[in-house]
Amino acid sequence: MPQLRDRRSLKAVATLCAGIFVFSFQDVVIKTVAGSYPVHEVVAIRCLVSIPILLAMLHWDAGIRTLLSPRLKWLVLRGAMLMVSYTTYYLAFPSLPLASIVALYFTVPLFITALAGPFLGEKIGLSRWIATLVGFAGVVVMMRPAGGLFEWASLLPVASAFCYGSAALMARRLGATDSAPVMAFYQNALFLMGALLLAAIFGGGAYEGERQASLAFLMRGWTVPGTRDLLLMAATGPIAAVGTVLLTQAYRLAEANLVASFEYSGLIWASLWGFTFWGEVPGAATLAGAALIVGAGLYMLYGAKAAPAPAAAGEVGRERA
Repeated sequence: MPQLRDRRSLKAVATLCAGIFVFSFQDVVIKTVAGSYPVHEVVAIRCLVSIPILLAMLHWDAGIRTLLSPRLKWLVLRGAMLMVSYTTYYLAFPSLPLASIVALYFTVPLFITALAGPFLGEKIGLSRWIATLVGFAGVVVMMRPAGGLFEWASLLPVASAFCYGSAALMARRLGATDSAPVMAFYQNALFLMGALLLAAIFGGGAYEGERQASLAFLMRGWTVPGTRDLLLMAATGPIAAVGTVLLTQAYRLAEANLVASFEYSGLIWASLWGFTFWGEVPGAATLAGAALIVGAGLYMLYGAKAAPAPAAAGEVGRERA
């Protein structure tokens, strides 16, 4: 039923764009507090606020009992992958302009394209592989390794993109048996566990004094936040709860490499917020690299339109279970 599949794809794209917009506010908050608090403190506060919200969503959706999933180990693995993804993404905030971080992170569709074949059996043609190589060329342009301007922190958003892409493919497979709120709950539970583990290692402040901004964001000890900063960090809880459910639902509804192309809408918000709050103006290398990355993703989207209509999430799950 082509019309049904078209509506599904449109709904998936709209859901993902909404999730990207919601999450853009979290980026602003975390970049704002990154110079004063450690990443694990911010994530822990975020999770403590978001988990009760997610439990309420679960109760309203299908009941708390849906947490007893037959694919528990895969939910935990996906949560761990996303914990690594978001931590490495956040660690780049003190070192790089927001638009550069988001542009490098937009290698997500490239990783999804590369992994969708072996993970999901989705057909990836030669044109998409060429587009993937063009996108990675854009990453190299942005990093400028030959110009003596390479910042190792620019690898963090790329590592984040790889982990996020892998988790997005897992969401596509898990969608047959688990709802978006279930996946979002386990994701945030793993975030909290990871944050508490990092806090046990670095939270006492024994490793403070690192001058490199990203490492300082990781190794800084916990401090009691002021009212303003506490409210800002707490605000990431509902942002994360709503945004996570929206993004997870998007990847449940339609083919992964189609939905992922619209991750690029985040570059609009990153550029806008970066200029508005920090006066960041992208340089020539950033614009050129971002153009290659975004152009490659949009070309893959054009190819996706011509591809056979994807199966529903439940159909994929049954075939690959």
